[in-house]
Amino acid sequence: MRRTLLHGGTILTMDPRLGDLRPGDLLIEDDRIAVVAPRIDASSAERIDASNFIIIPGLINTHMHTWQTGLRAVSSNWTLLEYFRWMHAGLATRFLPEDIRIGNLAGALNQINCGVTTLVDWCHNNPTPAHTDAAIDGLRESGIRAAFFHGSPKPDPKPGERHFSEIPHPRGEVERLLRGPFASRDQLLTLGLAILGPHYSTLEVSLNDFRLAREFGLIASMHQGGGPPKTPGGWDALEREGLVGDHINVVHGNDLSDEQLARFVANGVTFSVTAECEMAMGHGNPITGRLRKLGAAPSLGIDLESANSGELLIAARIALAHQRSLDNALARIETGDITRSSSIAVREALEWITIEGARMLKMGERIGSLAPGKQADLVLIRADDLNVWPVHDPIATVVIQSSLANIDSVMIGGEWRKRDDKLLFPAVDGVKHELLRSGTRILSELGWTPDLQAPATNGAPREIFAGQGNQ
Repeated sequence: MRRTLLHGGTILTMDPRLGDLRPGDLLIEDDRIAVVAPRIDASSAERIDASNFIIIPGLINTHMHTWQTGLRAVSSNWTLLEYFRWMHAGLATRFLPEDIRIGNLAGALNQINCGVTTLVDWCHNNPTPAHTDAAIDGLRESGIRAAFFHGSPKPDPKPGERHFSEIPHPRGEVERLLRGPFASRDQLLTLGLAILGPHYSTLEVSLNDFRLAREFGLIASMHQGGGPPKTPGGWDALEREGLVGDHINVVHGNDLSDEQLARFVANGVTFSVTAECEMAMGHGNPITGRLRKLGAAPSLGIDLESANSGELLIAARIALAHQRSLDNALARIETGDITRSSSIAVREALEWITIEGARMLKMGERIGSLAPGKQADLVLIRADDLNVWPVHDPIATVVIQSSLANIDSVMIGGEWRKRDDKLLFPAVDGVKHELLRSGTRILSELGWTPDLQAPATNGAPREIFAGQGNQ
């Protein structure tokens, strides 16, 4: 049995029974947390001095299109409509299986580097089983804990083809995955469905896909919002069929009514908010505050590294600041004065990227907090770095001031994946080279250059890809 003792650190367990320990010890045996206490006698364990560290649960990123890692920052000036046109109907169609693999590998490694131990890879650019298998291979190679949410591509249809909104999720591919890559009950890799949902598909397709998820006992996640729905009233029909429950995950949800949100929360539906992307691309205000009024909370995702930062701590900070701003503005309207106290404590923001992520994945008994019996997924944040020192409030230090620069070590299932500020992956430079080659080829095939990102002066979007007419 491997035993590791983290001694004398500031431990933010995110477990209400254990609270915060300052200082405290944490004992790991093989892949699990054995003991968390103010002091532990474990003379036979490897002893690590954690006195200058804040120890937190591994972060959980509940929504990211990891396949786009090789296209970093390409869509940073796009609205959602431009993204649909130029990513899904353009760039995505040029991806080979190897592009998916290297994007997932590099993206997952970066998530580990940023303190994420569990990643929901929402993979919707897999036109062939080879693309799907390559995506899974990239996740497995990285060593991250991942929920692979199998989706489907969204190109413009060719003559004689059905629109993607009319195509049911492929049952045969789900069965193949359950027989193959996910047959072994891998502790690190699990399967979910990235379906279209009623906003982006016909009612017939939505009913099919919701039933498919229920039949196989899989989480079904879907985007909700961004323009008018494909099936108005679709959610009502799904609810009447009893298909909306705690295995349903809604991404964004900005356009849902308060009544719909209340019903969904009552049925156990979870929500993944991607505040930075939603605000930049035009989805609308994130629903964080609306959920809080219902006694619920979101999990958070990065969404697109092709558009914004991959740091989940930054995502939490943005979501927190934005909701505080909305609450403060409302208070000024209602009272004519500055609010007397903050509407959201920073601890909630840390919950969004730990325990709420675990709840979304139905893994609350395994991950999301530091408690005996749970997987040893944790992060060591240097507490003596100049940008965070002195630490008066460790929760605020983590959420408001920490960044990738302070993440010293990351453990997943009892295995160090980052240690002493370095990823423990043997060929990061080789991965970077492959990622550059992949992204450069895909962009060059459509004639993309940075100077062609700006919209035309007449308000119509400029045609940024020289090869777009061939789509």
